[in-house]
Amino acid sequence: MVSARRPLSLDQSRSKQDANNKGAHAGKIPVHAQWTGLEANSVRVGGYPEQVSATISTDIQTLCINTIRGLAMDGVQKANSGHPGLPMGCAPMAYALWTKHLKHNPKNPAWFDRDRFILSAGHGSMLLYSLLHLTGYDLGIEDLKQFRQLNSRTPGHPENHLTPGVEMATGPLGQGFATSVGFAIAEKFLAASYNKPGYEIIDHFTYGICSDGDLMEGVTSEAASLAGHLKLGKLIFLYDDNKISIDGSTEITFTENVEARFKAYGWHTQRIDGMDVEAVDQALDAAKADDRPSLILARTTIGYGSPNKAGTSKVHGAALGSDEVKLTKEALGIQLEPEFYVPDDALVKFRSAVGKGEKAESEWSQRFDAYASAYPQEGAKLKSLIAGDLGTEWLDALPKITETIATRKSGEKVLEAIQDYLPTLIGGAADLVESTFTHQKNSPDFQPETPNGKNINFGVREHAMVAAANGITLHGGTRGFGSSFFIFTDYCRPSIRLAALMECPTILVFTHDSIGLGEDGPTHQPIEHLASFRAMPNFNLIRPCDGNETSSAWKVALQSTKTPTLLVLSRQNLPALTSEDVKNHPLEKGAYILKEAAGGSPRIILVGTGSEVQHCWKAAVTLESEGISTRVVSMPSWHLFEQQSESYRNSVLPKGTPTLSVEAGSVFGWTKYATDSIGIDRFGVSAPSAVAMAEFGFTPENVVARAKKLL
Repeated sequence: MVSARRPLSLDQSRSKQDANNKGAHAGKIPVHAQWTGLEANSVRVGGYPEQVSATISTDIQTLCINTIRGLAMDGVQKANSGHPGLPMGCAPMAYALWTKHLKHNPKNPAWFDRDRFILSAGHGSMLLYSLLHLTGYDLGIEDLKQFRQLNSRTPGHPENHLTPGVEMATGPLGQGFATSVGFAIAEKFLAASYNKPGYEIIDHFTYGICSDGDLMEGVTSEAASLAGHLKLGKLIFLYDDNKISIDGSTEITFTENVEARFKAYGWHTQRIDGMDVEAVDQALDAAKADDRPSLILARTTIGYGSPNKAGTSKVHGAALGSDEVKLTKEALGIQLEPEFYVPDDALVKFRSAVGKGEKAESEWSQRFDAYASAYPQEGAKLKSLIAGDLGTEWLDALPKITETIATRKSGEKVLEAIQDYLPTLIGGAADLVESTFTHQKNSPDFQPETPNGKNINFGVREHAMVAAANGITLHGGTRGFGSSFFIFTDYCRPSIRLAALMECPTILVFTHDSIGLGEDGPTHQPIEHLASFRAMPNFNLIRPCDGNETSSAWKVALQSTKTPTLLVLSRQNLPALTSEDVKNHPLEKGAYILKEAAGGSPRIILVGTGSEVQHCWKAAVTLESEGISTRVVSMPSWHLFEQQSESYRNSVLPKGTPTLSVEAGSVFGWTKYATDSIGIDRFGVSAPSAVAMAEFGFTPENVVARAKKLL
């Protein structure tokens, strides 16, 4: 390791620095983290006096830590965009975790019993990319050099479907933390369901690094409260407690006692020096030995090593600048050229993870084979689930529903019919299971005493619920779902959006779909929600019109591998109108001809979704009786319809034929398919369901009248 030994001019105004940089790591830098390349004296770093060693440190630990810092600096500098501060401050604790604790195989990122690592503070992505490259994942130096560039595998914030070794997309603060709760739930559930004495084949931890910003977000509080209640002892977070946010010191916004808050949630907590590798190592050991989720409050210095910016908000979200990169490398003893320099000794140390990982996976595979031999039924089932194979028995169990009932009750019938054939379909409601009917009656609740339970009581925590359902699904071997009222998607939309972005096929069951819920009134009646979710890429919203469409919708949701599905279900009863062949239901095409016009050549088309399809049907009967040939189209899923061929779409909704859409929601977007629309573009009313519907024109009579105006 080469270092240009030269004194650096760090003379700064004490008062100005102290005002701007109260997040600096106070006190003497411990031996493990000593800077190199500086003359021996007391200098000011980030506004705080630090004792800096005059001896160039050559120990492998320091070399490895500074290699992470160097790659992070170079990646951000080359892109002239990014967040170098977190990687530079978190490098010691990331080194401790990844070299001393994390169980993983870089050659097989999908190994099932690996520990999961989630960088909740996703803005510090160069930390994760550097670790992935150094430990031997399929991420080369050239990938690091393409940080934040078009079509690279190193985007500004981590994305799971782009980069091997990335468990989930992070960046929206709090999402990684909350989703990790789902990962930990999945591990605990699978271990309780499939492990046998002497055969602990499911046994791994979920680790993460979170920031001040993560802990400020409300979703983190929801998730931490849930995790503490569930005693998710294999969930461990290192909190990068650097006291700096974008706008400056956290003293301007975030002065609560974080440790006391997490203790109140039921978490195991520790305060440590996050720059001290041994302290981190010991804290992780203590966390792993506790049966509660753990938060390790690790005091760090953002941008550690930068003579002029360490400990300040200036190093949070911008490149250091070429001059400061040079000064920082000199201070840390990092070779200046070439950029993205990785010392051979450091690479050998990090790449030992490959050998350890291959050995760990090989030993696990042998244990799994022994388990499958001793318990062939469980072994075969678990192997299929890990591979994502749900089998076919549940398909044969899908119910035909001929009653006039609410689609939320139809959904309950579907769950009752398939629950025994899908042993790892787990989820629940946000304290609304009595209204959403998503309880699996043949299973206990998932609680600390019954971790094999399939029913999760999420409490009034919609945002954490969907994030956790995403984590359950991403973990593998399990499929997560969550339910609430449709209006409350407003509380969890960021997690829903992230599911779509991550290609995570989480299932969402949201009931009380419209003004049809009645007396609860405008605060509970969704208006713009259907349109807004139809605008979301890679997202399948299905609003079924009866029980058989609901049964088929569950089939579509469970067979989806890359797209989340939102089932929007009614509170009010709806008549059975559609095919009883739920395994081959035309719902799978998104829209289809439910009732053809006399002679097959319609003068007008009525297209509806959900509870309004019944009005289209009745209106068509009236219109036909008056000699007006009328086609009725059920259109439960725009997403699925738009995946069909152009010829099919034109056969259902031919261009040039007057078309009237009927849907109890915003008409926004319907001009794509309809000549005119009956909808709602104001907030709803508090009234009985039928009265509310009639008030807004959702009656067969009004549909007939509006249809005639188009002729």
